[in-house]
Amino acid sequence: MTSSMSLRCVVVLVVMLGTAQAFAPVTPFTARSASARSFTAPMRPSLRGANTPIVPNQRPLPLGLRMVSLPSDTPMKVGICGATGAVGQEIVGVLEKRGFPVKELHLFGSARSAGKKVETKWGDIEIEEFSVEKAREMDVVFVSVSGDFSKKYCDAMAEGDDGCVVIDNSSAFRYEKDVALCVPEINADAARKGKKKVIANPNCTTAIGIMALYPLHQKYGLKKVLMSTYQAASGAGAPGMAELKEGAKEVANGPEGTVAKNDIFAHPLPFNIIPHIDVFQDNLYTKEEMKVTWECQKIMDLPDLPVSCTSVRIPTFRAHAETIVIETDKKIDPNEAREVLRKAAGVKVVDSPEDKLYPMPLTASKTYPVEVGRIRQSVVFGDNGLEFFVCGDQLLRGAALNAVLVAESLMQPEGTPFTPTM
Repeated sequence: MTSSMSLRCVVVLVVMLGTAQAFAPVTPFTARSASARSFTAPMRPSLRGANTPIVPNQRPLPLGLRMVSLPSDTPMKVGICGATGAVGQEIVGVLEKRGFPVKELHLFGSARSAGKKVETKWGDIEIEEFSVEKAREMDVVFVSVSGDFSKKYCDAMAEGDDGCVVIDNSSAFRYEKDVALCVPEINADAARKGKKKVIANPNCTTAIGIMALYPLHQKYGLKKVLMSTYQAASGAGAPGMAELKEGAKEVANGPEGTVAKNDIFAHPLPFNIIPHIDVFQDNLYTKEEMKVTWECQKIMDLPDLPVSCTSVRIPTFRAHAETIVIETDKKIDPNEAREVLRKAAGVKVVDSPEDKLYPMPLTASKTYPVEVGRIRQSVVFGDNGLEFFVCGDQLLRGAALNAVLVAESLMQPEGTPFTPTM
């Protein structure tokens, strides 16, 4: 599609920042058994909380729309809703650092936020009250709100030839058949060839781990994936990070036996770990854990891939860590696998145990690449198994960066591999 045909496309990045996202009282997805192979057709909870089957979008594709794209040679009007939130602030930073083609920057928010000013590379921007009409006037808009907001407004912003391209970071659309779930280094064409102009950003845990999983799958073929995740407070937004910080001060400065208060997390997080993120399902996995299963299957187009995950909240601020064990179809050599990962887009191999170099939240925070290390042959799966450790910034690779990269990938033609510089 030429730039003139796509001038009316607006990218809206809807980034979920529920203050208590990790424990929101939503209805669990239906889970039929503990077998990962059975989780290929999840149910999507409606606004009323009832389980409803995922159905294709009923609105016909506009006749003139052959692919979802953005102009590659024209600076765009960029809008961000929720720019003062944790992910929203990161979106502003990513746009600045990556030189995204911004003609004008507009910030949308609630009536309460309207009138406040945010300092940016493009000057002090006054927050405007959000409306669908204003969003549809943009060339590019990034929105940082909630899943309910997405369900209410995304289709309205996207419909018609003059509608927006909506890149949604909530879970509202991830499992819908006709909505692309995109990590652009892996499946950019899923977004470019989407039947809808709504594009879903994956869960942060999936977005980080899949950066290492996919290149290994391309070379060796994935047979099974076992994952344990150690997730930062930022997964619960700015309030979660604040609760950790204030709670740590409370315990450190208080008498022996002091226990921090908890409003955001299920239990006090400082000096503790919590093996509970999101609601428990019928199969006793949590929804956070099942998101990894469903999303890995959809993004890599491997609907029968068994993926099992245990998710744990840990007292770090913004970088998630993951232990991943894989069984592969072909024999896998750790040294060769290390080189495969070195060449993979968005991956940084940090793997020198003799020098005490390996991925850590301390070094992965506020950086774009996903760190991968502790690469070794699996003693369980032998020649067809590998174990490794991954760290990535939850607010960047897990949210803001991935969303902006989706937009960048839409500036390239269908069929073009997306290999962004970091």
